[in-house]
Amino acid sequence: MKINEVENLIGISKKNIRFYEDQGLLSPTRNADNGYRSYSDEDIKLLEQIKLFRKLGVPIDEIRNMQAGNSTVSDCINRHLVSLRRKQSNLENAIELCTSMKNSDILLDNLDANQLLKRMDEMELAGTSFKNIHKNDVKVGRYAGAFFASFITVLFVSAMLALIVWAYKTTPEESPPLWFIITLAAVMLAVIFGVLYALIQRIGEIQKGEIEDAREF
Repeated sequence: MKINEVENLIGISKKNIRFYEDQGLLSPTRNADNGYRSYSDEDIKLLEQIKLFRKLGVPIDEIRNMQAGNSTVSDCINRHLVSLRRKQSNLENAIELCTSMKNSDILLDNLDANQLLKRMDEMELAGTSFKNIHKNDVKVGRYAGAFFASFITVLFVSAMLALIVWAYKTTPEESPPLWFIITLAAVMLAVIFGVLYALIQRIGEIQKGEIEDAREF
């Protein structure tokens, strides 16, 4: 069965299927004639199991341990229940705090955020976990920083390249030799392509980091 057929049959995107392959959760054979992946009934069964556990929020490592025979379904679910109960407790505490804020019925100008943050600190010391805004906010910064630095560099080099071409065309009798202009232009173009290549590599590293973050789900 081809990957498109598997996607339609199970409801898992091709990107996710390939991700699970990269994680070693399944290893479909390849067609000797065209090199395309070929999924067997056993692969379909594995993907259905993966989908089940992922929809329950079970981490990738737990699924891998079960597949390797290092953990039973009961062991895995027992550990997952502990995690779910911890999240449930966190959610209940967050609901309680939000309810008290709602019942206070005050305007933003009168909100004592410092007092509430201290209360949250006390709750965290007692075991409650709140949303990590730094981890979520910094993802946007990862991409923004890479794109901004690349944009500025490419813009600067492009401007220098345009200036060289303009100078050569306006005063050809006083301009440097043609070979020098061509060499300098080639260097500028190489810098632009190098920056763009580095940007692509950086985006790949960022995406890989996000995949690693997802492993800690």
